[in-house]
Amino acid sequence: MTHHTLDYKQRLHKQGCRLTPQRQIILDTICAMDGHATANEIYARVHADMPAINRATVYRTLAFFCDLQVLGSGKIDGKTIYEIAAPTPHHHLVCRQCGQVDTLDNLHFEQLTGHLIAEHNFQPDINHLTISGLCANCQQGNKA
Repeated sequence: MTHHTLDYKQRLHKQGCRLTPQRQIILDTICAMDGHATANEIYARVHADMPAINRATVYRTLAFFCDLQVLGSGKIDGKTIYEIAAPTPHHHLVCRQCGQVDTLDNLHFEQLTGHLIAEHNFQPDINHLTISGLCANCQQGNKA
């Protein structure tokens, strides 16, 4: 997903924030990396392009964008990854053997959410789940 399809400058302005040049560079970098990047990977790319931006600025900006829901974050293979927030929640299926990551639509979790609300009076935050297992290719390899 690209941030060029949404007006983040306007979105931030409505929330009383500015899209500074540093924030724009970090956002552009995440888009160029096509999501699922760690903070260290983002910092390395940003720093290579703009050495004046330090690690603390990148980390603060990632947290800032997550708070505003411009970015989504989740755990994949024990690492926190960042990506441009999708308009609707989505989830990831991660193969524990080869590391393949597939996206799973939220509709699979709507019934679970309804159940948790109705039966347990619990409002879950099911916005970005990561489910590990074995992909089809690795399952076939394990049968040999």
